Amino acid sequence: MKKCFNFCKKLRSSSSCFKLLSSFGVQTHYPTEGYLIRSKDLRKIHKAALRGDVEKVQQQLLLGKNNVNDLDKVKRTPLHLACANGYPDVVSLLIERKCELNLLDNDSRTPLMKAIECQQEECATILLEHGADPNLKDNKNNNALHHIASGQSKFMAEKLIKHNIDIEAKNQEDLTPLLLAIIRNNIKMADILLKNGANVNALDNYKRTALMIAVSVESIDLVTLLLQNNADYTLQDIDGWTAETYAEQHGYPL
Repeated sequence: MKKCFNFCKKLRSSSSCFKLLSSFGVQTHYPTEGYLIRSKDLRKIHKAALRGDVEKVQQQLLLGKNNVNDLDKVKRTPLHLACANGYPDVVSLLIERKCELNLLDNDSRTPLMKAIECQQEECATILLEHGADPNLKDNKNNNALHHIASGQSKFMAEKLIKHNIDIEAKNQEDLTPLLLAIIRNNIKMADILLKNGANVNALDNYKRTALMIAVSVESIDLVTLLLQNNADYTLQDIDGWTAETYAEQHGYPL
């Protein structure tokens, strides 16, 4: 039966558990799943891509009024907008017209990142099949796996891994996708990452392991999963605490 721990209330104020309250460089929610849209930011081709209007996009390109890689006022390409809103026909047209796949918007996100963030699988798959780079990072050093791990899904994780995404990439908080999945209590994602060779003993910038974090977020299921994958409970964080110390301090022996 699951126990109630209240770990963070009892740890000393300088402890690693207290530091766990930081944002870890990945937003947990957005105003919308896609972009905040203001008409004044967009050119005609962007408006057409945003609506999924293939004919209008084609017309703008044929007339030479817009370029396939034109940026709006916040550095979004038509491809960014089509991917965020789930228009694979527009994505295919833009790729056919030789658009660049890896341009960055104002948040340093690629069209592939936006497709992943907005769970537009068909758009993301088209991009991957045409050579989009899954290892580019946003302005907080998160790659696409970080964005998946920060939620509660495993959306397209296995497909990204098959396309050689860096499973050990670290963001600005030195978090790998596995560590972020543990922080967000994303058990499905943690399981997939471990099955695909993620380092169970990776360290964040406070030298915390996934096992220490799993104890801190009060998840017996995650603790069990990590121990089954040979997590090392003797490693020490910057305060000299091991996962065993975290557990023993609160009557939860590993």
